[in-house]
Amino acid sequence: MFAIGEFARHGRVSIRMLRHYDAIGLLRPAYVDPATGYRSYTAAQLADLNRIVALKDLGFSLDQVNTMIVDNPTPAELRAMLTLRRAQLETTVAESNARLAQVEARLRGLEAEIPAADIVVKELPAVRLIGLTSTAASFTPDDISPVVHPLCAELGRRLPDADVRPAGRLTCLYEQTDEIVVRATVPAAFDAGGNINGLEIFDLPPIPAATVVHRGPIDQVLASWQALARWLEDNDRRAAEPARELYLDTPEDPAGWVTELQQPFTTA
Repeated sequence: MFAIGEFARHGRVSIRMLRHYDAIGLLRPAYVDPATGYRSYTAAQLADLNRIVALKDLGFSLDQVNTMIVDNPTPAELRAMLTLRRAQLETTVAESNARLAQVEARLRGLEAEIPAADIVVKELPAVRLIGLTSTAASFTPDDISPVVHPLCAELGRRLPDADVRPAGRLTCLYEQTDEIVVRATVPAAFDAGGNINGLEIFDLPPIPAATVVHRGPIDQVLASWQALARWLEDNDRRAAEPARELYLDTPEDPAGWVTELQQPFTTA
């Protein structure tokens, strides 16, 4: 028999954890001294402890470990639990890889220097747009992409059944309030009183803007927006809203996308 401290050392767990396992019925001591309350364990129980530790290392909760050990599931039930855990881990890995790609993109954005010559000041003309509005929690790809993609798709579905004549390319508008207001729009002409199929009308006045052409996936656009922000600061200009993304070319492969970023401004 092992005293609880010795058993804990052999099992590479803490005495506190062994007491917790006892309390929840996961691993009872082989003997408890009725006078002192001291717990003792057998060598054979090390195998049980090792199994508990191994299942915890796989990410199972103690409730799940208890089910897998105490309830003695069938091989089919155990296989189902392990298969589910594998799927959960695969999802976690995929999410971590996506975050890693975003971190790398942010690092590239901090390190990249877009030459000032690549930034062009344009006078954006007054334009009437038609589109849809939604909101996102922030400008991060995790928050923006799940909003922009379905919003643009819904715009594409509604336009054919509206009495609208698109007169330009898809343009997304962004304004920051408590949330990020996102609008998917196209320049369009339409008759007064005509059916616009639930779409909204937006009239933008003429305004100067600093622009730059971004080539590549739109979720890696941070460096280009940062370049525009630096240009505004260096040239004593104040950003105005809405900021705009004009999608010039959107092939199936996002690496081939060409997007003009337009940051309207006023004199600081």
